[in-house]
Amino acid sequence: MPTTSGSMFPTTDAEDVAVYGPASGPVVLAIHGMTGHGRRWHRWSEHLPRARVVAPDLVGHGRAPWTPPWSIERQVDRLAAVLRAHSAGPVVVVGHSYGGALAIHLARSFPSLVAGLVLLDPAIGLPPDSMLETAQSTVLYDDYTDAAEARSEKIHGAWSDVDPALVDEEIAEHLVDTESGRVRWRTSTAAVVASWGELARPFVLPPSDIPVTVVRAARVDPPYLTPEFRDALVRSSPDVRIVDLDCDHMVPQAKGPESAALVDEMIRRVTTS
Repeated sequence: MPTTSGSMFPTTDAEDVAVYGPASGPVVLAIHGMTGHGRRWHRWSEHLPRARVVAPDLVGHGRAPWTPPWSIERQVDRLAAVLRAHSAGPVVVVGHSYGGALAIHLARSFPSLVAGLVLLDPAIGLPPDSMLETAQSTVLYDDYTDAAEARSEKIHGAWSDVDPALVDEEIAEHLVDTESGRVRWRTSTAAVVASWGELARPFVLPPSDIPVTVVRAARVDPPYLTPEFRDALVRSSPDVRIVDLDCDHMVPQAKGPESAALVDEMIRRVTTS
């Protein structure tokens, strides 16, 4: 495949798997968060030019299959299949939000595929009452009058500290028209609602022999990175690093160079150890 770093459009071997960077670079599996899509990693990958960034759409998101089941296990099995198709050995996995939870489950279920984890404000083991409220809101408010309303929600929410040009790219790529004349994100509402429920499952920890870097988005309150999970993770292994970044939840977009540097550092660690 040709190199696509710096290009507006990714190379794909399937419509729902974006691939960025040199064919000879170390592979990084990038897992997006809830309501996102793989092509969201395209600008981020430019800050990691030596790596081959493989960024699939999750089930129920983007151009991936929308059919159930929408469980963590289904997502992990599919991620493992994508990874096997792109790498002959273990790789660094970076996951944002829900993608962080999936990265942990991937490392537990398929430890031979994962060399290191970088978790960007991971969402895992969240309060069930909060997830119920979020899921109900998703059912009630899953579309917008127009692109301006969708953009307003972004810039007055978790994307408040993201470059407006990236917000515009997100809208151009991910917002689609509905039959009613309104617009919505390119996701299955049913899959997203089910996935909020998955985040209410008790948290699990990655294998203790896999190095982990965790980013906490300092402006998120209440935090997705719960104190209970953070403390349990630190106790579980001596090879856990916690990094605080002054940003809201969209770490890859708000802190692209900083978060990519942490992934590059992890690549160096696992290739020289």
